[in-house]
Amino acid sequence: MDLNIKHKIAGIDFGWDVEKGKFTYEGEDAVLFWISSAMKTFFDTIEEVSGEEATTLVLETTGFRQGLLVGEYFQNIKGKSLEEISSLITNTYATAGWGVAFLNEINLEEKTLLVVLKDDWEYKMNIAQGKKKGGPFLPAHYAGIFSGLLKTNMWYKVRQYQIEGHDYSVIEYFQSDITVQQNIHQLARSKEATQIQHLEALVEDKTKELKELVKTISSPIIPVLEDIVVVPLLGKYDEERSEELIVKTLNNLPKYKVKYLVLDLTGLDKDMTNHTASLIEKLGSAAKLIGTDTILVGITSSLGQIISQTDIDFSKFQCFQTLQHGIHYALAQNGRKII
Repeated sequence: MDLNIKHKIAGIDFGWDVEKGKFTYEGEDAVLFWISSAMKTFFDTIEEVSGEEATTLVLETTGFRQGLLVGEYFQNIKGKSLEEISSLITNTYATAGWGVAFLNEINLEEKTLLVVLKDDWEYKMNIAQGKKKGGPFLPAHYAGIFSGLLKTNMWYKVRQYQIEGHDYSVIEYFQSDITVQQNIHQLARSKEATQIQHLEALVEDKTKELKELVKTISSPIIPVLEDIVVVPLLGKYDEERSEELIVKTLNNLPKYKVKYLVLDLTGLDKDMTNHTASLIEKLGSAAKLIGTDTILVGITSSLGQIISQTDIDFSKFQCFQTLQHGIHYALAQNGRKII
């Protein structure tokens, strides 16, 4: 049995050296795969690991770059017209099992042409994968071939895929600024943008949670004794937080039948502003309208100096240095005291 076999088919050299486990195609090492099983598994695995979008780009980029090598190889053949080289290319690919290819409407001046593919290996594999749309490998591969042949960047547009129910696939080729490098960068930017959007959504969700938490714990209403409540003011108050404080406080005063609202300003020692002072005046005036007197406590010497520099007149409120003094005052107004 001869274990070293060579055949020439349609002008293409095939060789087998079984002892060395070697198969050659035109004198170069090659391998054979079953399309609907081994090749399908290979491509299915790439898509499973990388995702459909990344896999499409990988196949397109790989196809183009492989085609570029083929185009440069055939471009170096001297004394052959593009039509003759095209015939060599299609014949070479047919003998390699890549399906039937026809090159039509070649316009060297405009650098445009059409490629018709029928029963190519990618079509067969896509059928095995159960896909409804053709793959990008072969369209991009021929773009690479023509880029190498014509020494200019070529790109493609698929007019129809055989897998969509047509008798064959038709791909249009033309000069273009589109490159596989640009597509790689575009996918990277797209993934970055998607990740950023995901992170922004997480931040927005967490911000909402924090705002709800702030609403819950910020300036709580603390009933300390019958008809006396304490509201500690903490941190800085913007327009939204100020509105929240006023609404929350005024809605709860009738609930507790409050006669004395004690505003504890201890937490404002470094955050007292004209806006905060105005908030205190507005809250005290609104409370007065529903029969509640406001008492200010926690006024240190430094806070007193800051308050005196604002445009708000606090003389309408009873002011005390400590919370204890404020509560004792409120009790005394009703003839009570803590024993």
